[in-house]
Amino acid sequence: MVNRGPHNSSNHLGARLRPRTLPIGIFVIYTVSFIIISFSVFLYYLRNISGDEPQPLVSVESRSGQVPTLQVRDDQLWDPPFSHGLHPCAKPTAKYKGAQGFGRYLSVKSNGGLNQMRTGIADMVAVAHMMNATLVIPQLDKRSFWKDSSVFSDIFDELHFIESLKGDVRIVKELPKNLETVPRARKHFTLWSGVAYYEEMKRLWNDYQVIHVAKSDSRLANNDLPLDIQRLRCRALYQALRFSPPIETLGKRLVERLRSRGGRYIALHLRYEKDMLSFTGCTYGLTDAESEELRIMRESTNHWKVKNINATEQRTGGFCPLTPKEVGIFLLALGFPTSTQIYIAAGEIYGGNTHLSELSARFPDLIFKESLATPEELKAFSSHASQTAALDYIISVESDVFVPSHSGNMARAVEGHRRFLGHRKTINPDRKGLVEIFDKMETGELVEGPSLSNLVQRTHKSRQGAPRKRHGSLPGVKGRARFRTEESFYENPYPECICGSRRKRVIT
Repeated sequence: MVNRGPHNSSNHLGARLRPRTLPIGIFVIYTVSFIIISFSVFLYYLRNISGDEPQPLVSVESRSGQVPTLQVRDDQLWDPPFSHGLHPCAKPTAKYKGAQGFGRYLSVKSNGGLNQMRTGIADMVAVAHMMNATLVIPQLDKRSFWKDSSVFSDIFDELHFIESLKGDVRIVKELPKNLETVPRARKHFTLWSGVAYYEEMKRLWNDYQVIHVAKSDSRLANNDLPLDIQRLRCRALYQALRFSPPIETLGKRLVERLRSRGGRYIALHLRYEKDMLSFTGCTYGLTDAESEELRIMRESTNHWKVKNINATEQRTGGFCPLTPKEVGIFLLALGFPTSTQIYIAAGEIYGGNTHLSELSARFPDLIFKESLATPEELKAFSSHASQTAALDYIISVESDVFVPSHSGNMARAVEGHRRFLGHRKTINPDRKGLVEIFDKMETGELVEGPSLSNLVQRTHKSRQGAPRKRHGSLPGVKGRARFRTEESFYENPYPECICGSRRKRVIT
């Protein structure tokens, strides 16, 4: 019989608990396997973190023999951004009361091109409401660059405008005969003014029955206005200011023709027109003779205050419209195939085919009003720039993708309308950033191909019209100058005119 005393038992237990030494080969295999697995996990997460570029990103050669680009899925190219359940909401609140305005009249002379006048008229509807005045159908600008002789009823459905706003403000076609010759207050209402300012302006009713507003654009603040005033602006612009029946009919017919030709299309607001280039002083890519022609035009246009402009500074600051060539490079880099239908929403392109050729070389299917409509259909509109601009507006709002080459009145108005209608896809080029890219292409640091595509796609991932609140003024800007740096209410009417379920998260 063996003695199993405490000492022997302890030694046996110690032997059982002593770790076994692994052979060196197995240890190396375990270590290498752990490193490989860890590195694979790291690459997987890195790929997801840097997932800004559309998938799949495959290098392909275009059929036309152009340089390789990055292929993008159709849904990523064409589908609107996720709208988080947001929807239009322009109805007044329960506390809202319409204005009557009997005995007090507000007459208006709208200034600028089509969309400058449209947004100005919407402002004046809200001003008439705040001042409890009857609004006289506005007079349209006939002295702008286009010298369009159109009257209100030529461009807008006048009866619809009056009837649709009758619960908001009283509107008449003209002043009563007994008031046509009475003295009237002539006012340039202060830019970007709020309710308190227009309450103060009511004192004019003590001495006058008629107030004439010499300019209508930007007479209301973008922000800090009552909810019902903001929604009234939306009802006026998006619902009441419907285009005249001939314009609406032809506009919808042209959209149908675009759809029948190839289904989806881009509406490109190619603001490469003589007036824009002259006004901004942008001469990049032009001949000396063309640059001189634009300078003379700018100096001879009295209401353009800035005469001497540094074209290089304008371009590097991102203040110039993209050239047709730059637009072609941009769209191709985004992944749009060369077969894409592109409707040119613009007037006459400066330099014609000479400057358009480098866009058409990349995207041959360029479509203009003149090629989409018959001469007979366009005949009634041909000498009226605002009416043809209205056709462009309809086609742009209804497009699958809207791309503005410059952030002017048309671009802002179309973007805001598309946001209101459900955040339809609008790609806003980062012109300042793109200039840096184009300059690198000139020096040979970048070429058209996958690297360029990857860079452009990444930098424009968040510039495609997704829901967000309207931007306020730029930091550090003081006084009234800050209003000029705010994002336009009509460019982004969220949150006042775009609502969602309370359960949905807030978009900032």
